[in-house]
Amino acid sequence: MRSVSIFGATGSIGEQTVDLLQRAGGAEAFRIVALTGGRNIARLAEMARALRAEVAVCADPAGLAELRTRLEGSGVAAAAGPEAIAEAADRPADWVMSAIVGAAGLEPGLRALRHGTTLALANKESLVTAGPLVMAEAARHGARILPVDSEHSAIFQALVGEDVTAVERIILTASGGALRDWPLEQLARATVRDALAHPNWAMGQRITIDSASMFNKALEVIETREYFGVEPDQVEVIIHPESLIHSMVGFRDGAIMAHMGAPDMRHSIGYALNWPDRSHLPVARLDLAQIARLSFRAPEMARYPALRLAREVMARRGLAGAAFNAAKEVALDHFLAGGIGFMQMAEVVEAVLAALDGELSKEIGQMTLEDVQGMDHLARVRANEIAQVAAGAR
Repeated sequence: MRSVSIFGATGSIGEQTVDLLQRAGGAEAFRIVALTGGRNIARLAEMARALRAEVAVCADPAGLAELRTRLEGSGVAAAAGPEAIAEAADRPADWVMSAIVGAAGLEPGLRALRHGTTLALANKESLVTAGPLVMAEAARHGARILPVDSEHSAIFQALVGEDVTAVERIILTASGGALRDWPLEQLARATVRDALAHPNWAMGQRITIDSASMFNKALEVIETREYFGVEPDQVEVIIHPESLIHSMVGFRDGAIMAHMGAPDMRHSIGYALNWPDRSHLPVARLDLAQIARLSFRAPEMARYPALRLAREVMARRGLAGAAFNAAKEVALDHFLAGGIGFMQMAEVVEAVLAALDGELSKEIGQMTLEDVQGMDHLARVRANEIAQVAAGAR
């Protein structure tokens, strides 16, 4: 029986992963080793009972008492806190979903790789903050990383049977987010509510705002470089409002392979779950005659400064990705709290990268988890300082 763990089970990706597991037989077909979640203790306990998990872990230690109460009599062990999540990753499993949001997902993913597991990676921050470290760890232990972001899953699928040296360019598609058609001069006044009105997707609050600012796509640009090993100038971004082409790969003979499908994350999750086979998935089938047309346009750099910053991070490498991601997360916190404006998020990130420029260099082969965590902490401190000054000047 195949063993499975899900880190970030109560988030959007985790919920859809659980849905696919239950459709495929649930606890009768899989041995569920560990489930971890955030604040939704009730849902975590419900999942753990239904899938008969060995252990359920909530991120906040304050939720442990409730989790224990809800799991009483189920035979599922309960634990809480970052250390408990890391310990859950030390439990061997054949297939692990890494769907914890943010830098917190890095250490559990690294620990899981040490068991030679298949890691389904939805936590893009792992490759952004520590790409060389993560890929080296997988190679060292004979583990496999399968991308779950719809864009990177599309690229992965387009490259099946292909020679990566024949790749000329990789084209990431982007919806453009909620504010894609706003006049540039109005963006500075955009509110949290405005940024959450995504035209195509129903996602969590943070990722929806990251879509509007294109910070999400900036992370994916860096992730593409780290996972596929291409040069920065081979990675492109194009606005595709319909969100039906998930990404494209261009080859040196001029051909372009495009991956199309309904905007449903269960496709890329299911592909990773069933790889190397393809199994039936409960996703909508496209009616091309009904769609009729697909449209594209180049992203405006003035509208999406995060894309320019991603280029700078790729040029620096070292610990620049860790600083970039940490500063982005802090800037988003301040925007959500009403302290800074929508366009000021990129200004905070850029200021952090400039302030820490002399400390970002690190030989790729010498990078450690402690280095990444240290830079993450330092960048968060600096980003908070810069954001507070920016808030006071508004």
